[in-house]
Amino acid sequence: MSENQSMAIDLEAIVKSKAGKKKIPSFAIKLLGKIIHIDLINKYLVQGYEGVEFCEKCLDYLDVRVRVEGLENLDTSGNTLYTFASNHPLGGIDGITLGMVLGKAYDGKIKYLVNDILMNLKGLAPICVPINKVGGQSRNLPKLIAEAYDSDNQMIIFPAGKCSRKIDGVIQDVAWSKSFITKSVETKRDIVPVHFIGQNSKKFYNRDLFFKKIGIKANLTMLFLPDEMFKGRHSTFKVIFGKPIPYTQFDSSKTPQQWAQWVREEVYKI
Repeated sequence: MSENQSMAIDLEAIVKSKAGKKKIPSFAIKLLGKIIHIDLINKYLVQGYEGVEFCEKCLDYLDVRVRVEGLENLDTSGNTLYTFASNHPLGGIDGITLGMVLGKAYDGKIKYLVNDILMNLKGLAPICVPINKVGGQSRNLPKLIAEAYDSDNQMIIFPAGKCSRKIDGVIQDVAWSKSFITKSVETKRDIVPVHFIGQNSKKFYNRDLFFKKIGIKANLTMLFLPDEMFKGRHSTFKVIFGKPIPYTQFDSSKTPQQWAQWVREEVYKI
């Protein structure tokens, strides 16, 4: 495959667009490039893969293997629409893996809800719905989410909104948001609990705890996720799909927020 340089990330342009009127020195952008391994990322991106193939070839590039359990629990004919709700232990490889596994199972008919920064990965963008986590929320966000849930795509979501952290000495997701419950009920989608087994390095979690200790509220730990992804090279991970939970089960006996935490607990039981 010939290289497609237009698929590469222009880090300076992204940083400036996020910074707004603030001036970011060039040395800071170069340092960020080293932290996120921009050269290695672009070396893959310029190969030009898109959609589900992007996910599959990315795992090949990282030499990552995946063990999958529970696909037999799913209707893969495409006649049943699901919301796949997963824990988010890694912040990179886990999302790519679900895209590969479910994309192949459903002939590419999938959509992620993702941080809008990931839309800069042009090969991944066609199967993503951007949620702006940096800066103000897009006015079109409710419409984009509604259109995704109303479509004939399988929905993939990480309700924690960010990757797992060390909480009370245990690597786990933060509390899950309720929107996947309300939108799944509205669109009559059964929810599939997904347990992805894996974790980032001790350094990643210790760095996060340090940032919190010194009072930094910004999610600076996110900047080190690409480094964690490359640390995960040559690894094997396991993903387990639980039995679908009927959308009718999410009744008024619990609030949507309580149901969200209940599903989170079910994920960790799988």
